[in-house]
Amino acid sequence: MAVEPHDPRSSAAQQKAAVLREALPWITRFHGHTVVVKYGGSAMVDDQLKESFAADIALLHFVGLRPIVVHGGGPQISATADALGVTSSFVAGLRVTDPEMMDVVRMTLLGRVNPEVVSLIQQAGAPAVGISGIDASLLQVRRAAGPAGEDLGLVGEVTHVNTKVLTNLLDDGLLPVVATIGRDAEGQDHNVNADLAAGAIAGALAASKLVYLTDVPGLYLDFGDKGSLISEVSVARLRQMLAADSLHEGMRPKVRSIIHALDQGVERAHILDGRVLHAVLLEIFTDEGVGTMVRPNLSEPGGVLMETAHLEDAS
Repeated sequence: MAVEPHDPRSSAAQQKAAVLREALPWITRFHGHTVVVKYGGSAMVDDQLKESFAADIALLHFVGLRPIVVHGGGPQISATADALGVTSSFVAGLRVTDPEMMDVVRMTLLGRVNPEVVSLIQQAGAPAVGISGIDASLLQVRRAAGPAGEDLGLVGEVTHVNTKVLTNLLDDGLLPVVATIGRDAEGQDHNVNADLAAGAIAGALAASKLVYLTDVPGLYLDFGDKGSLISEVSVARLRQMLAADSLHEGMRPKVRSIIHALDQGVERAHILDGRVLHAVLLEIFTDEGVGTMVRPNLSEPGGVLMETAHLEDAS
């Protein structure tokens, strides 16, 4: 018969041991599997969240998963553009990119954001390596248009992912950190939405998981209604929501990329609140998880059932 410890230190140690024990089946389950994590939102600008994210990604690597970090840098690009007097504009959550803005994107992602993310993960002990979509033709693109055919300028739609580049890095024990700039057949660089790039990469690799870090707890049935957070949803239901134009503007690229990725064989996608410390670990290595999970089909008829988590204490 187990005896409850009276020493507070022993109690705390047992609680930690219980957490590790809960994580073990999930570590075993995903050992050797590829996980694509789209890094964005507050987790990219808050120092504590940045360090926590880097340590969590390093942990995924050291327990035997094969993480790939895909990042944009929206806030940083906007800040650089403002400092240089370049006007930012958006269509359906996508940044309109003229040649002047493309220079800002290159300067920010390749000169600042990617090196910082790589450095943070390296400081956490993992062998991160920075790569952009133009390296070895990783992200091949064509010029994209907005949902209603709007001219977005030098915004790229991924047409092909050179998966060999990433698999070679992973096979060599490295941790790729991808900056989302792509190149078309004529050699022109394009700005690629990081949500869409992450979905394209995950789909091309048939990754086990595609994880998005955002600034909201997950996907809402009614954005702004805390009680309508969706804990689980099918791709069929996401298609309905996208077609009905019922999604918040910033969520649309994520949903489109999730649909694409799961159509390509990705097992699960997760939309998480990156403002929550260790959100990635909680989702992958605990029984309950956090945020919204998307899977190809639910067991219920039609595959469209959603479970709503009521968040009375959410802020």
